[in-house]
This record gives sequence, structure tokens and C-alpha cells, in this order.
Amino acid sequence: MEKSVKGRGAQIRIDNRYSRTQTGDDYFEIEDEDSVRTSYTAVYPKTILNEVKSPDLPMDYSMNPYQGCEHGCVYCYARVTHDYWGYGPGLDFEQKILYKPNAPDLLRKAFDAKSWKPAAIMLSGNTDCYQPAEREFKITRKLLEVCNEYGNPVGILTKNSLLERDLDILAEMNERNLVKVAMSVTTLDESLRRLLEPRTSAAYRKLQTIHRLADLNIPVGIIIGPVIPGLTMHEIPAIMKAASEAGASSAGCTTLRLNGPLEGLFADWLGRHYPDRKSKVLVQVASVNGGRVGKKMATTGRIKSEGNFADIITQLMRTNRMKYFKDKMERHFNLEAFCRPSDQMRLFF
Repeated sequence: MEKSVKGRGAQIRIDNRYSRTQTGDDYFEIEDEDSVRTSYTAVYPKTILNEVKSPDLPMDYSMNPYQGCEHGCVYCYARVTHDYWGYGPGLDFEQKILYKPNAPDLLRKAFDAKSWKPAAIMLSGNTDCYQPAEREFKITRKLLEVCNEYGNPVGILTKNSLLERDLDILAEMNERNLVKVAMSVTTLDESLRRLLEPRTSAAYRKLQTIHRLADLNIPVGIIIGPVIPGLTMHEIPAIMKAASEAGASSAGCTTLRLNGPLEGLFADWLGRHYPDRKSKVLVQVASVNGGRVGKKMATTGRIKSEGNFADIITQLMRTNRMKYFKDKMERHFNLEAFCRPSDQMRLFF
């Protein structure tokens, strides 16, 4: 087996597709672990809220305090966005993290605008808001503090138990139905997780976090994301059972979609770690994506899986929802709690 970089999902660099200078090959190997140490760069965007127009996502807006993600999930659809920052979607995505120190100020500015109408915001939607960088920069915590101050609802999607650090804020927001959490659980197999998404929390820690949230009556569900035919699909019943027993109130899933250069990245990963399954997995991935392993960079219409394996996944989700989540209720966000601090002050004059 070719030498792999410990603690990274991607094992290769891929050229930025917008760069005029290319390496000559689609990618080249990185064997020196010192050469892939993580670096952090501050960036200062003009806005932090992104309007969500996809009919497949339940939130009105998303906000991402970080670009790039050290979790290293080899399948991550957000990898291709790193090209827009001048980097590549392979190792660069895990190694070169951009953080936004002005994000809380931008959110406050958005809430203070008279045009703002309270709406659900997703943290994150692109890269994980509780990735390792959050331990140092605490931008996610500051964004939650702003949401709590203004009474604006927020949903959190993460693969990291670092979320437990902010249980104090989440519990306070929950008193007004201002928060929901979705924990992404891809596999219960630790040997697979360490290769597939190496710097995420272990599955047992994710389940512990779900349990802690449920104990505080904070709405928490799971996303099995992504389901990988031929690799993780068989785990759906076990994941849903474990999540339900931990206190999760809902369960959803996504299937693997390899947009742009991710097809080559994922195929390289399979060849290194699961060479005996590579052909089988790629064939089954193609079967749920209209006969193609990879997807074009831009897609239109709703995200929809198809074919026999997609039908199996749908049936597994439906059956196990009925078995483990039948009597569980979901709460709706409270959109009536929003109030600008400046408006509150007027009550005293």
C-alpha cells in the first residue's frame, strides 16, 4: 500500500481549477506529514449570512464562520468551494483553514437592519462550525451569543462533540425554542471513521453528546450523511437504533454525491484503504446518481437519488423511523422572540 498521511482524509493535492499554473498531473502525492500541518488565515468578508434557495434544505439562511475544514471528511461536498479562495479541494481543504473574526459583528449588523425579518439560520451548511479551529477562535460561540441576544432561531449541524462546550448558551436559547441540533453520524465503525472522517468525534462521543442534549430537552436529531452504498449503507438500522436510544428525536440521511474533482479524490481514497471494494462501491454510488459516479459542479432541480440502491436506502430509513422514532415529536422554531436590544432600551424612556 502507498504511504498515507496520518490524520488526513484526502491523501493527495488537487490543482485549483481556476489557476493558470498547473502541476502537469491531476494530483501528486504528499508523503511528509510535516508538510500538511494546518495553517489558519483570517479573512474579513462583507456579509456572513447566505440565503438558502435550495428546496431540499429546511433553513432560510446559513452562515459559515470557517472555510476549509480540518475534520478531513474525504467525501465532503464543500471541498470544491476552496477553489474560490485560491486553494485546492484535496489536502489544501483540510490544511489551509480560513476563519472570519468579524462574523459576529456582521451578524449583529444584519439583525440591526430594519429589513431583517426573523428567520431560521443554519450553522453551518458548508464547513463544520465546531471543527478543531473553533477551540481557539470561538467564533461559533460568539455567533450563538448574538442569536441568543436578539432571539433569532438557529439550527446547528456538526460532527464534533465540541458543541458540549456551549451547552450553557444552547440551554438558555432552548427556553424560547430558538435552537435545534443535528448530529451527523456516518458510521459506528471506528476503524472506518478514522479513515473516512479522521478528525471528527468518535461515534460513541457523538452519541454521548446527543444524550446530553436530550437530557436538557434540547431538540436533537441525526443526519446519516452521507450514506455510502457498498460501504456504510448496511449500518443504517444500527445507527438509527443507537441514536434513538441516546435521545435523538429525528433521523434523516443524504447519499454520497461526488461533485467535480471529488470523484478522483474518493476513488484514490478507496484504492488506498479498500482496494477490494473499490469497484463495487463506485458502481453502487453511480447507481444512485443516474449512472455517473461524479456530478457536474452546478446542478439544477431537487437533489434526488434513483435506482435500486436508492430505493433500499429509502426503505431502510422509513422502516427504522417507524421502529425507533414513531412516537417522537419535533418542535418548531419560535419566530416571535426576536427583539433588537435597541428596541428593548426604548422601553425605559
